[in-house]
Amino acid sequence: MGSIKVIGLGPGEFGYITMECWQLLEKGQHIYLRTKKHPTVAEIARRGVEFETYDDFYEQAESFEQLYNAIADDLIKKAQSGLDLVYAVPGSPMVAERTVVLLREKVQGTDVTLEILPGMSFVEVLYGKLGIDPIAGLTIIDAEDFDQLPVDMPTGIVVTQVYSQQIASDTKLSLMEVLPDEYPVTYIHRLGMAEESIREIPLYELDRQDDIDYLTSLYIKPYQRQKTFDIQPLQDIIRTLREPGGCPWDIAQTHESIRKNLIEETYEVVEAIDLENSDLLCEELGDLLMQVVFHARMAEEAGNFSMQDVIDGTVAKLVRRHPHVFGQVQASDAGAALLSWEAVKQEEKKERKSKLDGVPMGLPALMSAQKLQHKAAKVGFDWDKIEPVWAKLQEEVKELQEAVAEDNKKHIEEELGDVLFTVVNLARFMHVDAEIALIETNKKFKKRFTYVEQQVNKKGGNWADFTLKQLDEYWDIAKKS
Repeated sequence: MGSIKVIGLGPGEFGYITMECWQLLEKGQHIYLRTKKHPTVAEIARRGVEFETYDDFYEQAESFEQLYNAIADDLIKKAQSGLDLVYAVPGSPMVAERTVVLLREKVQGTDVTLEILPGMSFVEVLYGKLGIDPIAGLTIIDAEDFDQLPVDMPTGIVVTQVYSQQIASDTKLSLMEVLPDEYPVTYIHRLGMAEESIREIPLYELDRQDDIDYLTSLYIKPYQRQKTFDIQPLQDIIRTLREPGGCPWDIAQTHESIRKNLIEETYEVVEAIDLENSDLLCEELGDLLMQVVFHARMAEEAGNFSMQDVIDGTVAKLVRRHPHVFGQVQASDAGAALLSWEAVKQEEKKERKSKLDGVPMGLPALMSAQKLQHKAAKVGFDWDKIEPVWAKLQEEVKELQEAVAEDNKKHIEEELGDVLFTVVNLARFMHVDAEIALIETNKKFKKRFTYVEQQVNKKGGNWADFTLKQLDEYWDIAKKS
């Protein structure tokens, strides 16, 4: 079984290659370069070193991740055939080199020996050129992955592989979501070479540079942002209200006694969203947040958990359920992201005894019906098409009519519930949210009834003076308008 020795070609001119790496290049028989697009390659060839490159892989791959996987797989395949390989990458093997990361993963479980030699990276040159002390912290990221980085970081950021105008434009737009358009950034081209150019430019000019190529990188110094929001004042007020000498009403409350307040505040937030009123939404979100803090305070007093536990638990859950963002899972679109979310969620819920567990009993009936049906459908308890649902609805309506004929209130209630449950199922097959559909109908009814009410008020305000036919005429006018 063969071996793979990974070496670095340094960050620029030939002199940056370590002596150990150069000796391997001189003596090695099977030398593979990730790419010949590197300043040292011409000098290496001039000194008589024979090598092959993976540049043709670049043209075949549909993405960089596919490219890097293909290179790693090919190297391991060659080593498994008995060859001892020297694999040379730009810079240092351990700095921003994805193929090396993949090699370390893929050799596990094989007989291939992998050795990674230290080398000099562009980072060491960067420290000296820009006067950066790494002890203060520095974040290095490939431009292809830049959208995964939270830009509001306390360290400076080095963005590598800004190899095209499009990548520069994407990077600029991501940065401009957080930084001022004119924020000074350091543009770095051909670092450590004779043609080196290091210049400070305003952020908005990043993609307008004439010399952007595979040797372009970027440095963004730490940005002092505005203070983030502080929930502590709200927590302090709730604590004061609950402490001896505070408000008697607040002190007397329990989780159960203010349960309905939480539900009411939630619906008021929903209403503000429906009204598209941002000022009202801000106010109602504050009221809802107060309820959350209030419940957390009562739990803390009982020694159960604190507001910080609530926040930490939510943060951990979000990270856990988004491996396509914070982990190694890939999600190309919203559908793939949802599948990733559901997979993690199912793993978390393994302890539940029933497939229908997890639907809160306090949900509105329509919403609860939707969730119950959705959970049942996910395990195959569902019709394949909509036609049987229509038939089921007709069957339930007929049974309701029979119950009405019997004049049995309990039976009527039961059959009416079956009709409503089937209507929700019908909505699900039509990809319509039954709760939202009924909310919209309620709003529509309120608008039309308000018009009828206005007409009655214009003519004295006595509803008894109007026949149902007259009121229906007003309703029809409201409906048409």
